[in-house]
Amino acid sequence: MLRNREIHLLFLVIGGIILVSTGLAVFVISYQAALLTLITSIVLVSCFVLFTRWRYCEIAQLSSYLRQISSGDYTLDVRNNHEGELSILKNDIYKVTMMLSEHRSLLQEDKVKLTNAISDISHQLKTPLTSMLVMVDLVSDPNLDEEKRVEFTTNIRVQLERIEWLVSSLLKLSKIDAGTIAFKKESISPRQVIQKAVESILIPVDIKQQNLTISGDDTATFVGDVNWTSEALLNILKNCVEHTGEGGTISLSYSENPLYTEIIISDNGNGIPKEDLPYIFKRFYRGKNAGDDSVGIGLAMAYSIITSQNGDIEVSSEQGTGTEFNIKFYKQVV
Repeated sequence: MLRNREIHLLFLVIGGIILVSTGLAVFVISYQAALLTLITSIVLVSCFVLFTRWRYCEIAQLSSYLRQISSGDYTLDVRNNHEGELSILKNDIYKVTMMLSEHRSLLQEDKVKLTNAISDISHQLKTPLTSMLVMVDLVSDPNLDEEKRVEFTTNIRVQLERIEWLVSSLLKLSKIDAGTIAFKKESISPRQVIQKAVESILIPVDIKQQNLTISGDDTATFVGDVNWTSEALLNILKNCVEHTGEGGTISLSYSENPLYTEIIISDNGNGIPKEDLPYIFKRFYRGKNAGDDSVGIGLAMAYSIITSQNGDIEVSSEQGTGTEFNIKFYKQVV
């Protein structure tokens, strides 16, 4: 405390006031009054010094606490229930400390997720890249049969398209997670979104001779982004087509009530095992019935798109009977 230049100036000012007031008391009143003034001034200055020293000790304690926070220690608690600005400051510092601690935990979780994501991406890219390297070596053989050359070239193209789709999907997911995608908020019809999504699966549905039915209230609407929502539905429909056998049925229905607009997608396919249900919307998760080409991104992307637009998605399934996806877009989030 005594090292501060402000304290030195303060003591000089107080000392000057004491000397002036004591001198005036001697000349104006009496020596006894001057002595009383001097003693009172010394007592008041002593009280002030003790109080200021206590304040400096409290501030020094807070400084030490802040240094520990900056080094990553968030375990200390300086809160107290006393009145005064120092107590308010301590409580505010504690609140900020808790926020920093929570942010640190979230960053640690994000770091783990990022590490796992990089590992998963590396694994997903490694298989097609290894396959292409082998086929490129075979194609470069001048003695290779022309029919085989065409076959290998086609396989390379398929693997490249798979890598392109994987990278594109991961970029979309990253943008959604980062909140950098501005979803449009337009009043749209469920039928409009469904028809846009269905266009991309008509060929595989026709190849497997599946029945596709669409029904619902054409006056129903919800607020959302047509393109992104149709992409979410498309990913769900691809899953239904893949796990429904030849001649199976895929149904889409939609309705509206005062709380939400609902879209239901169901099939009579193989169903999802009970142990897989809690994890099907997790990134890179592949269930027991997943196909060989499945990466585990489609349903995760559908979930992210829907929940980013004030929506929710639930799934119920029974093996051998089929699966039902229940999507709700709420009118207002409370």
